[in-house]
Amino acid sequence: DVAADYGTSALDRRHRVTLELIYDEPFFKNGNWLSKNVLGNWEIAPVYTFQSPEYWTVQSGVDSNLNGDVWGDRAIYNPQGIPGTGTTVTAVTNSAGDTVGYLADSSTAQYVQAGKGALANTPRNSVALPHINNVDFTAVKRINFTEHTSFEFQLQALNVFNHAQFVGGNISDVAALSQTGITDFVRLNGPNFNIPKNVFNSYARSLKLFAKFIF
Repeated sequence: DVAADYGTSALDRRHRVTLELIYDEPFFKNGNWLSKNVLGNWEIAPVYTFQSPEYWTVQSGVDSNLNGDVWGDRAIYNPQGIPGTGTTVTAVTNSAGDTVGYLADSSTAQYVQAGKGALANTPRNSVALPHINNVDFTAVKRINFTEHTSFEFQLQALNVFNHAQFVGGNISDVAALSQTGITDFVRLNGPNFNIPKNVFNSYARSLKLFAKFIF
């Protein structure tokens, strides 16, 4: 039943906006060699990026579908629950000790753990991680020795405002990213359920220095 499993792709980034400004400051262009190369020849380039969040699937962390493992077993969706919250369940037993149902430990949760044999109805990729909201900054200093030779020093500040961004990928790179603790994040019985800051990198500000000689 493919239609019943319709959901947002894990690769879906609905919106991405990148704005870049390159400013080659014009001061001292016509000055002497000392003023041009000491006070002038600066270039700055701020880059702003906004990107829609990645979505993930809530899992129960128990063998809900009774297939012998807990991998991929989803939860029960409560449309009246508080968005982004989840709860485990307590088994209800009869006089013979057999499980006849499950009682949610919290009645206000949006996602309820599907106990063994319970029917999960949570759609795939229904919860969003934080979005990317990032500013990088580059400053370049050039010293011209002759018409054909120069020295260039460059400073790159990634996440220059040190804005914590607990996202599921890199903020300035498309390279694959390996994260630990994901199961504790996506499963309702995990200690870090839906707490991105406990699992993902904050991408604290980092600096990179470059130098090159052009001839």
